[in-house]
Parts: sequence; C-alpha cells; structure tokens
Amino acid sequence: MRGVDYYELLGVDRDATAAEIKSAYRSLARSMHPDVGGTAGTFRLLQEAYETLNDPVRRANYDNDGETSRPRTAERRRRRDFGDDPTYVPKPPRLRLDDIPWWDTIDPDARIRYLPIIGPDRAPTLALVGGWSLLLLVGLAVELTAVLLTVWLSLLVAAGSVIVLLLRRHIRAHRTDRLFVAEFGGRRVFGLPDAQHERAQQLTAELCAKYLTRLPGVRVFHGLSWPDSVFEDVHHAVLCGRRLVLVESKSWLPGHYIADEEGTLWRNGHPFRGGATRLPEGVATFEEFLPGVEVRGVVLIYPSRAGDVSTVEQGDDPVSPMTPAQFVRDIGRWLAQDPATVDREAFNAVLDQVVTS
Repeated sequence: MRGVDYYELLGVDRDATAAEIKSAYRSLARSMHPDVGGTAGTFRLLQEAYETLNDPVRRANYDNDGETSRPRTAERRRRRDFGDDPTYVPKPPRLRLDDIPWWDTIDPDARIRYLPIIGPDRAPTLALVGGWSLLLLVGLAVELTAVLLTVWLSLLVAAGSVIVLLLRRHIRAHRTDRLFVAEFGGRRVFGLPDAQHERAQQLTAELCAKYLTRLPGVRVFHGLSWPDSVFEDVHHAVLCGRRLVLVESKSWLPGHYIADEEGTLWRNGHPFRGGATRLPEGVATFEEFLPGVEVRGVVLIYPSRAGDVSTVEQGDDPVSPMTPAQFVRDIGRWLAQDPATVDREAFNAVLDQVVTS
C-alpha cells in the first residue's frame, strides 16, 4: 500500500531477521486484531506487511520497487516511549531467603503426588492386607467347626479377591506415573522466553527457575498461546497442582501501579497509557479451558529507566500488577498450599499451548 512503510509498521529495522519480523508481527497482532478493538483494515495491512517481509522474494521486490526510497524524517522514525531510557537494563531482584515466608516450609525433595489418582490409597490397601493375614492366622490357630470353617474360607476368598483387585489397580497407577516421569524426565521448565527482544521475559524466566522451582510440583512454561490461537499470547505460566499463574513481563515506567476491578491498570493515581495487558481475558479463557483449576494473572513490572516500581497488595485478585520480589513471595506462598502435586491432565493441556521451543 503506497504511503505505508512495512518496516515502520512492524517496528523493525530494514535489516531485521525473519525471526525478528515474526516476533514483531505476533506482538502487534495481539493488540491490532479486530477482536480486541483493532480495525479490520489495519489488521489486513499488518498481515500484508508480515506476509511481504516474511517471504524472501516478495521482500526483495518490495525493497527494490521504490517504496524504501521515501524520505524518512526523524519525526516518522521516532516512537512514543513514555520516557523510557533505551540504554537502561533492569536488574534481577536481590531476595534474602529469610524474606521469603514459604521457603523454609518446603521440602524440595518431597515425593510428588500425581493427579488424577487412578489407584486406591496405600493405607486402606495395607490395612486390608493386614486384616486378611490376621484372619488367616486366626483360622489356622483355632479349631473351627464345619460351619465356621465355611464362613472363614468364604471371608478369605472374598477379601483375597478384593486385595488382588486393589493390587492390580496399584500396579496400573504406578505404571501410569512411571510412564509420565519417563516421558518428561526431570524437566521443570518448558519453552523458551523471548530473550532476544524482551529482557523482562528473560528476568522472569530466571526468577521462576531460581525460586519457584523449589516447590517440587511446580512446572514452568514460556511462550504460550491461548486455546485456538496461533500467537504467543502469554509470556509465562506456572502450574502447581491445580493452581495456574499466567504472567506477562513488562518493562514500564517506575511508579506505583494498581489494577481496578475491570483489570485496568493505574499508575500514580492515573490510568496507565504506557502499555496494556490482555491478562483478564487470558485468565477467563484458561478458566474455561481448564475447569477445576484455579487461575490467576500477574503483570510483572520491571522499570524501563532508573527508579522504583511499587504495587499494592491485592490478595487473590484474578489479575494483579506485581514487582519481582512480591511475585516470589506472594505467588510462591499461593502455590505452596499444595507444593508437591502434579496434575497430569492440567500439565498436558498447558504444555500443548507452548509455541516456543
């Protein structure tokens, strides 16, 4: 389309790689799609730009057809950055373990319990085996009449049949757990953060790996799509038992952030215009996708220039802005309510949404 520079539309340099172009397109598509408030015409133009620059032949023709010869003024190149410092690199938080209230309550080597439970509990089975053994010993030690002998034998056979059935279920459950462990091994992290373009995502990945994986049931995922989506709609997800946290990593201005009941972000008492989040919609989508799983959303904010970020304590709200330190303390405590459980069905469902590798 004459008058529109595809490189400027996607926000990439003219020597951008195919991966950079794809990442930029995915990021813009999340906010420009008609379903989230964009216009059909603008979204079609975005698709046209991506399809052109993603195809080597079409890109070469585009670069040579005169479109790139248009003057590019400083005003056109300038992006609205809301006061960001492009040279500033946020640093990971320094957390003392004494400041993490759940840290010493967790045994990182605890035995993992897998859900759903497909076999009987061990204690009732052992009690039944013990009762059957006692019944056998009593019958052998005591001289029984013909009637009592018949009753004794009937009880032995009935109890023995139940024990055999329970043992078969134990074996089947153990085999299922063993196959699950064999398939995924000791892996705790799945997918890759967008480290090339987003320092904030890399910092969050390091944060999860360093602290949250102390919980033996935690599984961390990077780069997920919503169900029925092809885009990377969620930066990170942390699953422990039947609790799931969706995380967006943002590099935003220092200040004090809160979210209202509709999930709208406020900074220093004013609606925040320097960025947006789709987490409220994402949380609702995953709640419908994973019935029985508690889902929360966290906007993890790193400063985009020198200064501090602060947030207000918001309890168990569905979506909350948080600092990295608050994320470790509060989300870790929330997940630590059931620290050594892995729900196979929820795990497989979330893993299927990972789009990065």
